[in-house]
Amino acid sequence: MKEAVDRFMFFMELERGVSRNTIQSYRRDVEKFTAYIKGIKRDLSEVDRSVIVDFMMHLKGQGLSTATIARNLASLKTFWKFLVFERIVPENAAAAVETPKIWQNIPDVLNRQEVEELLRAPSGRGWMGIRDRAVLELMYATGMRVSEIGDLKTTGINLEAGFVRCYGKGGKERIIPLGREAKKTVARYLESARRKLQHGSGDDHLFLSRLGKRISRQSIWKMIQKYAAGAGIKKHITPHMLRHSFATHLLEGGADLRSVQQMLGHEDISTTQIYTHINKERLRKVHKQYHPRA
Repeated sequence: MKEAVDRFMFFMELERGVSRNTIQSYRRDVEKFTAYIKGIKRDLSEVDRSVIVDFMMHLKGQGLSTATIARNLASLKTFWKFLVFERIVPENAAAAVETPKIWQNIPDVLNRQEVEELLRAPSGRGWMGIRDRAVLELMYATGMRVSEIGDLKTTGINLEAGFVRCYGKGGKERIIPLGREAKKTVARYLESARRKLQHGSGDDHLFLSRLGKRISRQSIWKMIQKYAAGAGIKKHITPHMLRHSFATHLLEGGADLRSVQQMLGHEDISTTQIYTHINKERLRKVHKQYHPRA
C-alpha cells in the first residue's frame, strides 16, 4: 500500500507537475485513508464504494467540515484514477461516490444510553417533572417535531389503541404508533398533572405550561437542555436531536426505510435516506463481530 502511495506521489509531481504544497495535501489525504483501511483490515483491492463512504462518515465523526471531507474525496478520486491506470486495482471504487454536499445536513444523534439518561432525568415527583417526562418520552417514541408536540391536542392521542394522530407540515396528517413507555408516562401525566396545570382554562392542547396555556417551543428547548445538562450529556443537544435519534435507532433495529419515512412525515424518501449514512459504521462493526467469516 505504501508503494502505491509513493508511486502516486511521484506521478503527480513529475507527470502532472503540481506544486509541492498540493503534493503534501494529496499525501495527507491518501495516507489518512490507507491508515483507515488498515484499521478495518482491508487492502486496496478490497475497497469498494461503501468503504469510501464509511471513511467519509468517519471523518465527519472526527468533526471535520464538509469542505475538508470533500477535499479528501477529491484526493481519493484522483488516487483511484491512478490506481486503475496503473492496473493496481481493477475498477474505480471512488467514481460513483458523490461529493458530500448534503453531508453538512447529516444530523447528530444521541446514542441509546444517552437517550435513556435523558429520559430518566426528570424526577417525576412534581407536576412539572411528570409533564416533562411525558414530553421527552413522546418525542423519542414518535419522532415528532417540537412544533408538532406543542400543537398536539388531547384528542390526537389514543392510549388504548396506542397511536398518536399528528399534523405535520402543510397540515398533512400521519398516524404514529406509541410504545409501552410512552403510553405509561403520558397516561400518568393525564391522570395526575394535566388537570392541575389546566387551571380550568379549557385549553385542549395536550401539554400545558404553568399558566395553563399551550407549551411553547422555547419551553421545550429549555427543558431538553436542562435535563441533558443534568444527565451529564456533553453534546450540544436540540429538540430535533430526539427526532433524529428516533429515526436512526429504528433503522439500526431493522426497520424499513419506507415505514420510517411515513412516521417522520417526509414527502421524499431521499430525505429519510440521510439517516442510513449514520449507522453504516455500526453495522460494519456488528458484522465483523458476529459473522463467522468476517
